[in-house]
Amino acid sequence: MTYEELSAFVADMGEKPFRAGQLFAWLHARPVSSFDQMTDLSAALRASLAERAKLVSPVPVQVLESKTDGTKKYLFALEDGNVIESVLMKYSYGWSVCVSSQVGCRMGCRFCASTLEGRVRDLAASEMLGQIYGISAHAGVRVSHVVVMGAGEPLDNYDNLLRFIRLLCDPRGQNLSGRAVTVSTCGLVPQIRRLAEEGLQITLALSLHASSQEKREKLMPIAKRYALGDVMAACRDYEKATGRRITFEYSLVRGVNDTDADAKALAALVRGMRCHINLIPVNPVKERNYRAPDRRAVLAFQNKLEKSGINVTIRREMGTDIGGACGQLRKSYLEGSRQE
Repeated sequence: MTYEELSAFVADMGEKPFRAGQLFAWLHARPVSSFDQMTDLSAALRASLAERAKLVSPVPVQVLESKTDGTKKYLFALEDGNVIESVLMKYSYGWSVCVSSQVGCRMGCRFCASTLEGRVRDLAASEMLGQIYGISAHAGVRVSHVVVMGAGEPLDNYDNLLRFIRLLCDPRGQNLSGRAVTVSTCGLVPQIRRLAEEGLQITLALSLHASSQEKREKLMPIAKRYALGDVMAACRDYEKATGRRITFEYSLVRGVNDTDADAKALAALVRGMRCHINLIPVNPVKERNYRAPDRRAVLAFQNKLEKSGINVTIRREMGTDIGGACGQLRKSYLEGSRQE
């Protein structure tokens, strides 16, 4: 519930308005997993709340920690038996959590393990928040940045995504800055345009992965629905409407999109935009025959873009020893369950 919905709920119970603030704080500022933990509420009110509502808290069923960089990957069980995954990463600027927005994904990107099982269902805002709150409690850290870049296409779950962001950034709760939230999309044009009008200061990250329509269609089936030119036009309009720099995610696949011509075309595609390109050597997925270029080739690709005046970085590889890429832990868990 939003604060306004919670206020109406409390009023309907016959309680005084200030109870909504207390309840909201227990749910979001210092999240608890049961009404009994809300110690400044009377026992009678806690019992009444338990009769009328429920708290949704994803349960961690598996936690893997990288021996190389301390990255933690969480597998959460949901109330209906589905499982999702999230990642906790330590950066110089603080702790960042990557959350899933759907159980599975229906976008079908060829290099991503999240799509192999298809989309099961959308996540509710509570289930998205629960990943952050659960990780924060388990690891004992204050999360400063959130990326909606785990399993699922966030803009395919638009309404729940917006509710999640507004609750996360509510000053009465976690009070996270919109600038500390990044939402990734494979390019759903109508939703990008809709998002530009929401008045949010979040960062939009486009999963680009190719600089031509032909190559993008081979890597990302969604490109057949939304042409590259239309996607880029929507991104340019988003930048103008929000004043926010766009991030372009570009997974480098050996022999597919890592040539000199690809770098030249990519530079031309984004020229004139306030943007940042994040190069990602692709994570191998055994069901796909895609491999990352070697380090020398990745650096050469970066150098070509920089010479064209493009702001570009190579994503720091984190959690590689624990299957850090989207969908890998969930997939192995499901495979193990079927074998049992």
